[in-house]
Amino acid sequence: MAKSRQKLSNQDSSLSPTAARSRDWDGPSRWTDYLGREMTSPLSSSSSRNIYHDGQSQGTTPSQSHKGINMQWVVQLTEVAEGLMAKMYRLNQLLDYPDPINHVFSDGFWKAGVFPNLPRICVLLSKKFPEHFSKLQLERIDKIAWDSLQDNAELHLQSLEPWVQLLLDLMVFREQALRLILDLSSTVITLLPHQNSLILHAFMDLFCSFVRVNLFSEKMPRKMLIQTYNLLHAMSRNERDCDFYHRLVQFIDSYDPPLKGLQEDLNFVSPRIGEVLEAVGPIIFLSTDTRKLRNEGFLSPYHPRYPDILTNSAHPLRAQDLANVTAYREWVLFGYLVCPDELRRVTSIDIALVVLKENLVLTLFRDEYILLHEDYQLYVLPRILESKKMAKSGRTKQKEADLEYNVAKQVEKMISEVHEQAILSCDAIHHERRILLKQEIGRMVLFFTDQPSLLAPNIQMVFSALALAQCEVIWYFQHVGVASSRSKTTRVVPVDIDPNDPTIGFLLDGMDHLCCLVRKYIAAIRGYSLSYLSSCAGRIRFLLGTPGMVALDIDASLKGLFQQIVHHLENLPKPQGENISAITCDLSDFRKDWLSILLIVTSSRSSINIRHLEKATVSTGKEGLLSEGNAAYNWSRCVDELESVLSKHGSLRRLYFYHQHLTAVFRNTMFGPEGRPQHCCAWLGIASSFPECASLIVPEEVTKIGRDAVLYVESLIESIMGGLEGLINILDSEGGFGALENQLLPEQAASYLNQTSRVPIPSYKSPKGTSGFPLPGHESFPENNGSIKMLEAAMQRLTNLCSVLNDMEPICVLNHVFVLREYMRECILGNFRRRLLGVLKTDNDLQRPTVLESLIKRHISIVHLAEQHISMDITQGIREVLLSEAFSGPVSSLHLFEKPTDQHTGSATESVCNWYIENIIKDVSGAGILFVPIHKCFRSTRPVGGYFAESVTDLRELQAFVRIFGGYGVDRLDRMLKEHTAALLNCIDTSLRSNRDVLEAVATSLYAGDRIEREASVKQIVDLETVIGFCVQAGLALAFDRLLAEASGAILEEGAPLIHSLLAGVVKHLPDGVPEKEEIRRMRTVANTVGVVNDHDSVWVRSILEEVGGASDGSWGLLPYLFATFMMSNIWSTTAFNVDTEGFSNNIHCLARCISAVIAGSEFVRMEREHQHRQSLRNGHASEGMDPELSSHMSAEASIKSTMQLFVKLSADIILDSWNETHRSHLVAQLIFLDQLCEISPYLPRSSLETHVPYAILRSVYSQYYADTQSTPLAILNASPRHSPAVHASPVLRHPRGDSPQYYGHDTGYFKGSSSHSQEHLYDADIGSLRSMDNKQRNYRSSGPLDYSASRSRVKSVEGSTSGSTGPSPLPRFAVSRSGPLAYK
Repeated sequence: MAKSRQKLSNQDSSLSPTAARSRDWDGPSRWTDYLGREMTSPLSSSSSRNIYHDGQSQGTTPSQSHKGINMQWVVQLTEVAEGLMAKMYRLNQLLDYPDPINHVFSDGFWKAGVFPNLPRICVLLSKKFPEHFSKLQLERIDKIAWDSLQDNAELHLQSLEPWVQLLLDLMVFREQALRLILDLSSTVITLLPHQNSLILHAFMDLFCSFVRVNLFSEKMPRKMLIQTYNLLHAMSRNERDCDFYHRLVQFIDSYDPPLKGLQEDLNFVSPRIGEVLEAVGPIIFLSTDTRKLRNEGFLSPYHPRYPDILTNSAHPLRAQDLANVTAYREWVLFGYLVCPDELRRVTSIDIALVVLKENLVLTLFRDEYILLHEDYQLYVLPRILESKKMAKSGRTKQKEADLEYNVAKQVEKMISEVHEQAILSCDAIHHERRILLKQEIGRMVLFFTDQPSLLAPNIQMVFSALALAQCEVIWYFQHVGVASSRSKTTRVVPVDIDPNDPTIGFLLDGMDHLCCLVRKYIAAIRGYSLSYLSSCAGRIRFLLGTPGMVALDIDASLKGLFQQIVHHLENLPKPQGENISAITCDLSDFRKDWLSILLIVTSSRSSINIRHLEKATVSTGKEGLLSEGNAAYNWSRCVDELESVLSKHGSLRRLYFYHQHLTAVFRNTMFGPEGRPQHCCAWLGIASSFPECASLIVPEEVTKIGRDAVLYVESLIESIMGGLEGLINILDSEGGFGALENQLLPEQAASYLNQTSRVPIPSYKSPKGTSGFPLPGHESFPENNGSIKMLEAAMQRLTNLCSVLNDMEPICVLNHVFVLREYMRECILGNFRRRLLGVLKTDNDLQRPTVLESLIKRHISIVHLAEQHISMDITQGIREVLLSEAFSGPVSSLHLFEKPTDQHTGSATESVCNWYIENIIKDVSGAGILFVPIHKCFRSTRPVGGYFAESVTDLRELQAFVRIFGGYGVDRLDRMLKEHTAALLNCIDTSLRSNRDVLEAVATSLYAGDRIEREASVKQIVDLETVIGFCVQAGLALAFDRLLAEASGAILEEGAPLIHSLLAGVVKHLPDGVPEKEEIRRMRTVANTVGVVNDHDSVWVRSILEEVGGASDGSWGLLPYLFATFMMSNIWSTTAFNVDTEGFSNNIHCLARCISAVIAGSEFVRMEREHQHRQSLRNGHASEGMDPELSSHMSAEASIKSTMQLFVKLSADIILDSWNETHRSHLVAQLIFLDQLCEISPYLPRSSLETHVPYAILRSVYSQYYADTQSTPLAILNASPRHSPAVHASPVLRHPRGDSPQYYGHDTGYFKGSSSHSQEHLYDADIGSLRSMDNKQRNYRSSGPLDYSASRSRVKSVEGSTSGSTGPSPLPRFAVSRSGPLAYK
């Protein structure tokens, strides 16, 4: 053997592609690149590596060189095989996975830069292999390509050289590995698992690696590689072939296909392989018998027949052998594939059938595989048929021939039929096995969690359970997406693997828990192992002293090794109390010495072999010497290599190559009906081991695999967070908690009552079904139990998932750390933000604020439910989200800082405020928005989006808006209203400036009483109707802001009553001055936003004019004349007063609010500017007497009153001067308008109107509205209905969607509530309230409430009624004054 190696090493000098790189055939230096100590590959065997590390120095001693096999070579070549396959895998990746068998190469293949991009020449060289290129006349095939090849031959040669070197390494590996396999097979006495398991595993690992490497080599373009390289070499080396060309051609040709060469090369070791496969058969049969595994408790931590005995002592060796059953199955598949003659053994048929029936593919390396049954039919079946033919020809004895013929026939039948069986049943077989493992591992986890002291004695059984689960999980993902062709047809059939199988999650979770338990109690396991080894030392010493051992003629070297074994075991540290974890113990020397003993006693060249030792020690009735030593070897690894053993049996790093399938199965099963939230820990934890798949032979793999592992974790976290959001949203849906909060809206209740009232009593059984509304309590009916159970399940999953994610340890992948708690917090808050923005709008338009508030509260309650299981403050995050969505900049009246330019503003607030401005104030949709003073809301003739206007603008809805968006939302809406109103006031200013001359002419004509001149001048005013529309819109904004201030005040009083009372008290004592000091102005503005200022409108308009610098022109002195010209507009002919709303049909009553506020505000601003001008003229000299600021304020109020009285006088003159018998439709509306103006304005006493319009006329007008017995409200319009559009009745009456209450039965009173300086009384719905504050200041004819109680009680409201009247005109009644005496109370 040594001579042959030396001879080969002398030949190697000419085999290297580069002269600078010479290698030794035998020496380790040849394989240096392939022997990375930390190289981990999915198929690497930890046991083999440990044998390698333990046996590195044992083969160098002179005393062993002639007796034992150098185990270093065995394990070294196994690692070399891993390195070779890693390089081939990388080459296939670079070449875009070519198909060299069918000569199919993609565009990526030619663009990879490995081969010249000359397909015609390269493919021809591959197809004509092994013919020499000189015989192919390539220059005639493609002359251009040939010339290009010659020009760049050296460059292409360099790109091919490393991969040709790989071919050369494959050839050398084949020769060395084959020689070593033959040597082991011929020299080792026994290779049975129960006698010589350590050497058996090393031998079979090398055997399988040898087969894998050669099968995998078929997937790389070997023929094209050597042919192209030799062509390029000849071009650049004067037509001389490379030195190793002919040997490589011979090697490739002999392994084309590889199975043909493997069967020929391994023919000599075939009998030994057959013996090994027969020996492992019983363990394979046991692993497939799920019923026996369950019934006899092979994976149970307690005795199956005697539950009182908690340790599994029934069959410890069998349970331990189950840990190796995955390797045994691979041995069977590879063994019978390359040694088909061994199938003719009688027992081999059953062994092969069991394994073939449950597999469709045979994994070569990572995710590369071959189709198992196709290869068995192509390469094994012909050999069986040949043996059957030989037996039939009678070349052997008749009896043996018959037996051989029958066996061959059975094998033929088995191979022919097993493929169909595998396609149909393999998934069912493995599914049953997964269910068994799910149950057993689940029980195991519960048992060892409860009884951790029993984990150490049963650690081998834990390893077996982990190994079986590992095998099943990897098998599942290996077969996902596999397509196999049926044996008798060419049709390709996809394997039916259920992607929704929940057992995968259970297995991953169980494995994760078992590994965590082992790591948690690692000190206890080490302590138990040390105790076992200490007791083992006594037993081995006893066996060495038995008469049988003494009688053996053991040489000094072997005897010394036995003494060293005993010495190692007797000098182990003794575990003392709690110091076990601090014990450091290296037992590698013990394992090295025991391996040396095995190598000696199993060699056929040794005088003392394993049979001698067994016979000498088994007579004692106890375990033999070798059995004790092998057990001690295994337990020693639980002392200092426990993590390595655990990684071998429990690591799932190979799943990296199926991580896309992994993600898909996770998404299908995690949140399925049988999914468990706690499984996500295991799915995520797999990624930590993914980087271990990277081979150091290929440095770029580390980066790629690490990046893929990070992306895998991120993808799973995204799915988990998506599931978390889904659970929250399920509970937050109308079918979730929304169903439990179900209430009938008032209109639904009314509809329901109407329908039930129509149902005859005898036939009436249940209200269900009569109306389309689910009634409160419907979830309590038995038929609705499913929805409640669904809610309970969703709540349970939500709390479990939150608890699991909260307790999960950080996931570490390379330098990335994933903390699931942080992801969960961001997910919950992000989902809340999206939910908030999503429910702002319905399908049609804005959501009602009260509904929005209830939805937010419902979502927050679900978040609070989850927060109980999370060790983080989610509530604070919810507040931050609400604040960020409500924040729209500093509050103008409270904050002095400017909003940063990059400051985020709340999109929710912007969205809602914009909706109110566009749809309520501007009425862009043309819904006929109408302000209803009596009900403090806005109404519409048709829905604005999904609701009528009153459903989103009454006081209750605005209070909900304030509660949701707080002060920032109120301030934003207030600012937007101010901006809109400022634009409208600017239009008034523009009109005053542009029409100044005309207005002066109007003023002159009014004083002169020249009606014709006045009418001519009014007609010259530009866009008068447009200005009136703008003023009405400004009045709408004033009314809306007043409602908003009242809602804000109510919420402030509810939430912070002390602050509200403080503001209400302070505002009464604020000094009145013109101009106001900045602090007083800010305080008044703050008080005005919460509705505690008497004159809200004038203060609000005053602040607008101050901000924009309005009312600065002298033309504003003509403001009352401009407003007086409004009386000559056509708008009065198209309006009507509505008793139910106490407003006009076209919002003209808002014009009164605008006129009052604009006159008052502009006068204050004008007086401030005049005061500042006087102050600058006096140069700081104070005037004597009264405080100048107080004097200015009093003069401002006097100016406002005089201006208002001037407007009333001018308006009354125009009204009374312009009516006649043919043109009187406008009169009543204008008179009521002036009365409402006196009602609204605190600066306009009603006596000023009495001077121009006797109140008897107004009383008569109101009598017509309130005392008329007609069922429809009366309006004084033209007789023709064409020119008299009906006054809109209350939308609440006409549309059951409204929520606002109706007010009809009043005791007594004037048509409107009390009139005082406080505008709050304007919104009082009590019609019977008395006016009391101004009675002392006004004359005895001041307007008091009139007694209409008797007549108003007869008025009925009819749904859908209008204000149009067909009765007689009331004007004659004005003349005769039939209204009766005034009632002053």
